[in-house]
Amino acid sequence: MSKINVGILGSTGRMGAHLIKNVVEDEALNLSVVHVYDELKTPIPKETLVTNDINKLLESADVVIDFSAPVATEALLEAALKNPKPLVIATTGFNKHQQNLLQKASEVMPVLYSTNMSVGIALLKQLVFEVSQKLKDFDIEIVEMHHRHKVDAPSGTALTLGEFAAKARGLDLEKVRVSGRDGQIGPRSKDEIAIMALRGGDIVGRHTVGFYNDGEYIELSHTATSRETFSKGAIRGAKWLIHQKPGLYTINDAIGI
Repeated sequence: MSKINVGILGSTGRMGAHLIKNVVEDEALNLSVVHVYDELKTPIPKETLVTNDINKLLESADVVIDFSAPVATEALLEAALKNPKPLVIATTGFNKHQQNLLQKASEVMPVLYSTNMSVGIALLKQLVFEVSQKLKDFDIEIVEMHHRHKVDAPSGTALTLGEFAAKARGLDLEKVRVSGRDGQIGPRSKDEIAIMALRGGDIVGRHTVGFYNDGEYIELSHTATSRETFSKGAIRGAKWLIHQKPGLYTINDAIGI
């Protein structure tokens, strides 16, 4: 059985290093190409193509895994519309245009997009939906913690969790979301969902969704202790995605949750 040729966009970042390692270790995969914007410090097999050309990345891969930045993902999506390939996208912080590109690409190729590739977060999203739906009188507060280098806030994962909580109650997250409180702001409104971001040290990622009522509360938490949680999840998604028809999928689809 031939190996799956994997291309990586975002190969010089923290996640890129883990992806390279995990792809090389997987006997079912071949690291065929890495896209490099700056210096690649992680060792790669001598036969792996190193390029800064998005088109060559697509031409040399059966599936592309993207842990980069919104501007890089935008370039990938635009190129993929001309040369469709299965895409696993874990980049966060997209603007409306980039979100629209993602949707457009999924109409002609299979695209797996998740703001968090961990299996634990995939299950947490479902739990948040169920609890939010059943405990409608409970206030919802979400707190996320990440390392000092993270550039977007709140995290894409926290926003996704907020979307699941809001959807369960028939709410539009953008209309009820609060991402900061300061001064004489008055009492908390019934429907608001707070999403607060903390940054510091080398925290890989922690998300807590709390449901608070008079006399009791429930908190659902997920903590990532290694970035390999995300790279291995993305690889699992890539193996599944290459057998799918065009469409927009999530990690939940790939693991059957």
